[in-house]
Amino acid sequence: MDQTVTAAFLGLLEGLTEFIPVSSTGHLLLAGHFLGFESKGKTFEVVIQLGAILALFSVYAAKLTQLFLAARTEDSARRAIVSVLLAFLPAVVIGLLAHGFIKNVLFETPMLIAVLLILGGVVLLVIDRFVPPVRHTDALALPFGKSLAIGLCQCLAMVPGVSRSGATIVGALLMGVEKRAAAEFSFLLSLPTMGAAVVYDLLKNRHVLDFGEVWQIAMGFAVAFVTAALVVRWVLGYVGRNGYAVFGWWRIIVGTAALGALLAGF
Repeated sequence: MDQTVTAAFLGLLEGLTEFIPVSSTGHLLLAGHFLGFESKGKTFEVVIQLGAILALFSVYAAKLTQLFLAARTEDSARRAIVSVLLAFLPAVVIGLLAHGFIKNVLFETPMLIAVLLILGGVVLLVIDRFVPPVRHTDALALPFGKSLAIGLCQCLAMVPGVSRSGATIVGALLMGVEKRAAAEFSFLLSLPTMGAAVVYDLLKNRHVLDFGEVWQIAMGFAVAFVTAALVVRWVLGYVGRNGYAVFGWWRIIVGTAALGALLAGF
């Protein structure tokens, strides 16, 4: 496959999957494995993820600006900011401690990714069908203890194939957060989490980063940005009406296809 087409496809895959509970990292690693694509220092993967982050920020820019301005005078706005930061804290601690193991061992195990895609899909189907009673409908008004617990759930997604949004959404649903609010809290939490992860990766790998294929990187970035912006605008309304079952089936189908291909020697 032409490298520009491959870059556009991977950018599309990143934007499409980053903010839904199907594991964008798992999809990208499996796609890279089967397409034989690898960038030095993971430059391409880091930059297209930055495109998805900026897309989310562009969608939430007005709401975030309003929230931070209100924080000067309103306790509720300050509590909302602290709530997201508390949820972010566990990822900082565990990410720093386990970064090397995650990148060098877990990211190199396609079979594990395929299995976890399937298992995560089953979990989503079960939770979506037997979701606990709703006790919280506002993503910006969660109790601090529950925000921290959701942040701990997010750490499971450091294993490729688990899904950051999937772990946070399932954790939130189990704690009585309404489906749309669970997705929105996951979006807000992704801003500091993904932003910090990208910055850390860039700093950690600054000596081996390779921007030689600028055109392919730019193509992937642009496609990821546009696709992620569209997905974020669509997904809240969709899950509010339909829940998460479709994403569970998505994971099972992709994971099963990948597992079959790997077992067949591809």
